[in-house]
Amino acid sequence: MEPVAYRPLPVDQSDVVYAHGPDSQRQEGVPVGETVEVVLPGSTVYPGTSRRVWVHAPAGHDAATPAHLVVFQDGWWYLDPDGEVRAGIVLDNLVASGALPPTIGVFVDPGVFAGVEDPDARKNRNAEYDAFDDRYATFLLTEVLPLVEARWALSADPAHRAICGGSSGGNGAFTAAWLRPDAFGRVIAFLSSFAQMPGGNPYPQLIPSTPAKPLRIFLQAGHRDLYWDQPDWNWLANNLRVAAALAEAGYDFRLVLGDGGHSPNHGGVLLPDALRWTFRATDAQGSGA
Repeated sequence: MEPVAYRPLPVDQSDVVYAHGPDSQRQEGVPVGETVEVVLPGSTVYPGTSRRVWVHAPAGHDAATPAHLVVFQDGWWYLDPDGEVRAGIVLDNLVASGALPPTIGVFVDPGVFAGVEDPDARKNRNAEYDAFDDRYATFLLTEVLPLVEARWALSADPAHRAICGGSSGGNGAFTAAWLRPDAFGRVIAFLSSFAQMPGGNPYPQLIPSTPAKPLRIFLQAGHRDLYWDQPDWNWLANNLRVAAALAEAGYDFRLVLGDGGHSPNHGGVLLPDALRWTFRATDAQGSGA
């Protein structure tokens, strides 16, 4: 293993910006995957909402060959090639290099209520992502993925299916996999908003008291996340408590703690390594590798 280059610790942790690596940038000779937009004009699970969905498939991929799957919350924020996450570029580079098998990204925007002028009331994001119930997983499995599978074959193995998000999308991803591990066996969660789940964060108590689920979980947290030094609504503390519960319960998980505030920058920079780790083959280092 190559040594990690020395970097001095920043004095001010709030404004740290991490630099994107080569896997987050277009590479010469790497073909650009195909991106198709789908509009969902309605929903049975979330009545009155509409949303946009993008499907990103590797260039030249045989649609009849089952592919790995990653579902991303906050779809366009994660797909935007000029944003902090750039997940389409990352998938193209990792698949082309052989670091990942052919993998399809499904980028799902949160629902909005058409005709509602108030920008906060118009969004259904927190109702979808922060709730501790199976509605969002059901929505993905019954309303979104069937549209994808009508064109591309997806692996049915939950170990080949990840769900990824940040902030409320992070705990939304965690909850979807927790309640439906038969559908999503891998989780990538950045700066998760466990602190604002209605009724409080259930996971520090729930994880060690529930029989272990077949999940592999990548968490990222920030030293200066929201309310980091407050006794209530502390995003940092809640992420650390979830990570501690996963450790105590013996889960295959990884926590990366970085500097900076409630920004997608660090998670976006980590995404290539998070995907490699999440979809790695089981190795001799054991479940905590």
